[in-house]
Amino acid sequence: MTSTTGVLLGRLMRNITRSPDTIITVAITPIMMLLLFVYVFGGAIETGSSSYVNYLLPGILLITIASGVAYTSLRLFNDVKGGLMARFLTMPIKRSAILWAHVLTSLVSNSIAVAVVILAALLMGFRSNAGILEWLAVAGILGLFMLAVTWVAIIPGLTASSMEGATAYSYPLIFLPFVSSAFVPTETMPTAVRIFADNQPVTSIVNSIRVLLYDETVGNDIWVALAWCIAIMVFAYFIAVNVFKRQAR
Repeated sequence: MTSTTGVLLGRLMRNITRSPDTIITVAITPIMMLLLFVYVFGGAIETGSSSYVNYLLPGILLITIASGVAYTSLRLFNDVKGGLMARFLTMPIKRSAILWAHVLTSLVSNSIAVAVVILAALLMGFRSNAGILEWLAVAGILGLFMLAVTWVAIIPGLTASSMEGATAYSYPLIFLPFVSSAFVPTETMPTAVRIFADNQPVTSIVNSIRVLLYDETVGNDIWVALAWCIAIMVFAYFIAVNVFKRQAR
């Protein structure tokens, strides 16, 4: 990390510490969903798992991240519309540091939110027999997913004309886990829905995290999950960088 990136990261993190409600807001909705699905709907849902909270948690973690990156767009949008971005561009600093500071802030703040949700799940009965290596693999997949959707978030943060436009993209990301294996096995879905669910990125990511957490056999899902995350990240990165370069001229 360059010194410029560190300074800009510190600025954004100070804003978050002065307004911790952003992390609280990101974590509270997934926790409420955990409570609702585990204690209200869980008894009626057959997943083949000994504990529905164990089955549910991977999908809830992705929803937490999808909710959190909306604040990345919002912070970047505020910098652009408030004129701060223009001031940064006139300064003798490395321009890539401006975007990377927002990306790293997203990784830190969303990691905290994910940790809070996992703590809540532990209080609700979540248990894992995964070892250190499996937990590191889970952290790696979540981090890669976080990085991918953060770069997606950078694009509307740079291009949106309103605050609502800067954050609206997050709703499809939050919705995707509902049409995946996150809440119920895809085998229970109608054929057309099942085909979509089986072939969208969330299902392979959720399945990979689930087998790692519960020490099951890791199949092809983990490679599909990694391929999805890397493809999304690379695609979004190049679009975001090109948009930024055009605006910086």
